[in-house]
Amino acid sequence: MKNPQFKCYRIDFAPKMDSRSATIPPPESTSWSPEKVAKQPWGEKVSAAVASVYSSLPKKGKPQGREVTVLAAFLLSNHSQDLKVVALGTGTKCIGHSRRSYRGDVVNDSHAEVIARRSLLRYLYAEIDCITKKCVDRSRSNGSLALQSDVTNNSIFCLSSDKLGQGKFKLKPGWQLHLFVSQLPCGDASLNSQLFNSLSSSSSEKWSTECVSPEDSACQNGASFQVTSTVQKKPGRGDTTLSVSCSDKIARWNVVGVQGALLSCFLEPVYISSITVGVSQSDSENSVSDHLRRSLHVRITPVSDKLMEPFQVNKPLLWVAPVPPKEFQHSETALETLTCGYSICWNNAGLHEVILGTTGRKQGTSAKGAMSPSTESYLCKKRLVELFVALKQDYSSGCSVSEITYRELKEKAEEYNAASKAFKASPHFINWLLKPQNFESFSG
Repeated sequence: MKNPQFKCYRIDFAPKMDSRSATIPPPESTSWSPEKVAKQPWGEKVSAAVASVYSSLPKKGKPQGREVTVLAAFLLSNHSQDLKVVALGTGTKCIGHSRRSYRGDVVNDSHAEVIARRSLLRYLYAEIDCITKKCVDRSRSNGSLALQSDVTNNSIFCLSSDKLGQGKFKLKPGWQLHLFVSQLPCGDASLNSQLFNSLSSSSSEKWSTECVSPEDSACQNGASFQVTSTVQKKPGRGDTTLSVSCSDKIARWNVVGVQGALLSCFLEPVYISSITVGVSQSDSENSVSDHLRRSLHVRITPVSDKLMEPFQVNKPLLWVAPVPPKEFQHSETALETLTCGYSICWNNAGLHEVILGTTGRKQGTSAKGAMSPSTESYLCKKRLVELFVALKQDYSSGCSVSEITYRELKEKAEEYNAASKAFKASPHFINWLLKPQNFESFSG
């Protein structure tokens, strides 16, 4: 007999359906014939797929003894609702502002959701690179590609036929992206949850929240308090961080897409179709649904009339998954559990490394060799820029971007930046922390 805690509940933004909805996969559920409906609840199906991949990974970087961590992953589904985990991350740490690098060679935020998303970016780069390498003819005049008919047969992407796409790629019809997180994302989604109260009382890393603007004198004086529905800064040990919470970052992905500014040069916005979150021992399914709905949907609704196509306010379906294994369960006191300092980075395109979250560099980095390129994570901005530059030069004739700074490269994504600007100008995100420009002055 199944443990009753392994029930899954559908949470969506539409009117409530009958109990059958708990076993119907969320993405485009009306398009599936009855024989294609999964017998296993969607939340349980997603969490099981992620757990299987995580279990297959080596012990390195995983919690030991009393340690716990957070697990996040991105999955793809096709027409038949087959799930494939394509990127995975663990972690709970981020570095303070004094540890940031002007060279873009450290990972500033090693929370699981951020690590999973950066691992996803490398996966997306690999997919596009595979297509471009198969192209026989390239139209150099307008930067678009002339593809052979079979080039994208085995890819998740196809070339957009929409004029708005301007020769960019997009996910093939029927393919959808899903996010799994083993607990409520840090920040707004968890502020009023029992999980937040437990973590706050047991951790020496306190949330310095809602005065995130550097110019705010209250922030400079060390003021710290929590206000729901506004931007939160991640905690640090004494040294203030410049990283906003995972709730805020996921909310932003629901406006601008997960692909980021650089990949917007090649891709139409890639949105998350469903988000599955593991329920904690202390929060009810209903409270989890309320926190997610408010944080990831209600807060971004005012942006909807400020966006131009192809950007939109995305409304992913929300699901609750089973209580996660012990290594992902944070206790009420620090005496019972400790947060693991490592972050596992993995994707289905060959990435697998471990980062020390408090330094933003690969596990095993010594003090003597701390500045060596060999200590740089594949997920740091410098390495991602290198991927972009290589792909851009293959993609466009006569394109030289190697001497352009990271900030200048991002500024070229004009449509993406317009959507991002509209998001940051909305009431709940107007205090979004703007990082100093000199941290983005490096080049690939």
